[in-house]
Amino acid sequence: MATEHLGERLRRLRRGAGYSQEELAARAQVSVDVIRKLEQRRKHSARLPTLHSLASGLGVELTALLGDPPGAPSSGEADPPRLVAVRRAIMPPLFVPPAEPRGPERLTVALVRAELAHGWTLYHDAEFGPLMETLPGIVEDARLLAAVGSADERAAGQAALGKALQLGGHLAIRLGKTDLALAALERAHQAAADSSDPLLGPMIANSVAWAYQRQARLDDATALAVHAADTVERHHTDTAEGVRVWGGLLMSAATSYARSDDYDTANDMMRTAESATDRLAKLPSSADGKLVSVFNRSSVRIERVRLAVQNERPEEALMLARGMRLSRDTPPSWRTWLLLDVARAHTDMGNAAEAVRALERLRRVAPGWMRHHTLAVAIVRDLWNGPHRPPGLRRLAEFLDVAD
Repeated sequence: MATEHLGERLRRLRRGAGYSQEELAARAQVSVDVIRKLEQRRKHSARLPTLHSLASGLGVELTALLGDPPGAPSSGEADPPRLVAVRRAIMPPLFVPPAEPRGPERLTVALVRAELAHGWTLYHDAEFGPLMETLPGIVEDARLLAAVGSADERAAGQAALGKALQLGGHLAIRLGKTDLALAALERAHQAAADSSDPLLGPMIANSVAWAYQRQARLDDATALAVHAADTVERHHTDTAEGVRVWGGLLMSAATSYARSDDYDTANDMMRTAESATDRLAKLPSSADGKLVSVFNRSSVRIERVRLAVQNERPEEALMLARGMRLSRDTPPSWRTWLLLDVARAHTDMGNAAEAVRALERLRRVAPGWMRHHTLAVAIVRDLWNGPHRPPGLRRLAEFLDVAD
């Protein structure tokens, strides 16, 4: 796992682009003092809006500045076989006959929906290896459903194909392959247009906005999320599923505003989203929740904590997190983000012991996610380089390969 310090990576990218510190500061509209402190390792992290500005000034994706996810380096080497299989499933070979179907006599929409639900569970549990093993078969099954049967059956198959390709897009983002992600999501959007699910297109638009955020295309991400949210609000907020999709898009737009250093607008949007969660229990619901946007009071509050941390408001973040009771349907990935952000807030407040306690809890409940998150590495490195090393920190540093 790469452990290159943020400042080292910034210096390497800056020199590769041929900029002085002063030139990069002018291009990114960031204080040259921040760049100096990062490169001299006198500062170990920066606000996310600042990192977005630096990435934009360097002309690179945000992930190039933050580093690859642990365990998924994009080092230029050939993709491992499992990722090659995923890539081939998303983008089948051109100009060749389709593959023979796997057992079409037993293939049904219900079966593929069950496969999809299992795939999304693997994703939310950070089981990316098993997901890479199973995803090609899910995509293949969904493609077959989309090609056979009556018009209604094909439309249902297109919906399954859209969700399968959306899952492939999310997996690719987590592996640091944003171009593959956008290829998957473009195909997912095409399938959604031919499907029987009017909410699928907006859900995929939300995923595309996330990919744009990872590429530091914040204006594109904001415009897409706002447009899709407006469309859903006009036509589909009479069901719980519609409100969930609309709320997820509102949260996505708020994230882009916050990363563009407009925290006030982002906070207003998040408050609106949180208020809308009260409507969910009063509206009819018909879809499988695993295949709809994660949107409830817990998820909104988790995102509010995250935005406060990313904008250097640790006290506000801890206040928002205090006494939270997570919904039973809150997936492990969201629980992971909450614990990481609480740890980050305690670190920023100088409370290393509480930060370690939050990270120890994360290691117990979601070790896979902890290993995958670059934020976990950054927090532990900051604590390791701090003036005090509380009990338990060495175990965490060794777990993430950060210890001296």
